Amino acid sequence: MALVSSQDQFDKQKPPADVNADEPIVSSRLSMLQTSIAGAVAGMASRFTVAPLDVIKIRLQLQAVRNGPKYRGMFHGLKLIVKEEGILALWKGNLSAECLYLSYGAVQFLSYRQVDALLKRMNASVPISNMLIPFISGALCGCIATVTTYPFDLLRTRFAAQGNKKIYNSLSQAIRQIYRHEGIRGFFQGVKPAAIQIMPYMGINFGCYDIIKRELQTSNQPNAMGSMIDLTSGALSGVFSKTAVFPLDVVRKRMQIQGPNRTYYVVYNVPVYSTSVLTCMKEIIRREGLLGLYKGLTPAVVKAACASSVTFFMYGQTRYLLERMK
Repeated sequence: MALVSSQDQFDKQKPPADVNADEPIVSSRLSMLQTSIAGAVAGMASRFTVAPLDVIKIRLQLQAVRNGPKYRGMFHGLKLIVKEEGILALWKGNLSAECLYLSYGAVQFLSYRQVDALLKRMNASVPISNMLIPFISGALCGCIATVTTYPFDLLRTRFAAQGNKKIYNSLSQAIRQIYRHEGIRGFFQGVKPAAIQIMPYMGINFGCYDIIKRELQTSNQPNAMGSMIDLTSGALSGVFSKTAVFPLDVVRKRMQIQGPNRTYYVVYNVPVYSTSVLTCMKEIIRREGLLGLYKGLTPAVVKAACASSVTFFMYGQTRYLLERMK
């Protein structure tokens, strides 16, 4: 009898099974505040994990030369940054990036929950395929979160792009300087390609995550590999989504460092680009060839896989913890 009681108590303490194919990506059992907290925790954990890959990705994307680039690939770039600027340089802009990922994660998962619920209510009158709902919800929540938190994204890029010669010494000083010289619009340089990019990116990310997770769940025993399924599904969905929209990410980064300090970054030869996304893409192709739109793809894909897997894994673990605390 004691053994049965102990087993019952153990079962009560276990997190909910993470293998129910009907379980939504964002649990409806959490309150709006709890959903925001889980998303924020996931975002912060994801950012700290992928920060070095983000720094080298940004610098590779900004290189506008075809021959003799400063960074010759991911590993060469990482070694050169550490050699010239120290290992902490791999976390440059981490404060603004943590603010970005914290707020982005919270807004992303909260808005996903609201959009997902709305679409399911609409489904009664306007039939929508259950497979399409995660794609649509992901696209809309990504757009909302991106526009809402975009100034942090721009600050993260500018900090990551500067070397030992500082343009911005602190987050508050950077905000004041950008506002003084570029106005409010300065905080939204490149927001158009960001918004265009994020809708297919997050749509594919959430949609692929849902499909891959369901497939992995059906091929494994219940409760056997819940956390591993989250990690695997997140990693694969991150790779697919990032590869699909990568040229727009390059355009966004080039636009983000436009302004009076454009030539003072480590990668100092970024040309002046039009605010038109298509014109910018044409100019990159003219100067650097079609592959210019894919500079930094390797660290970007590795980063996307890590970031997406950590995000979904941490969201799931935090969700379980908050559900058990209720």
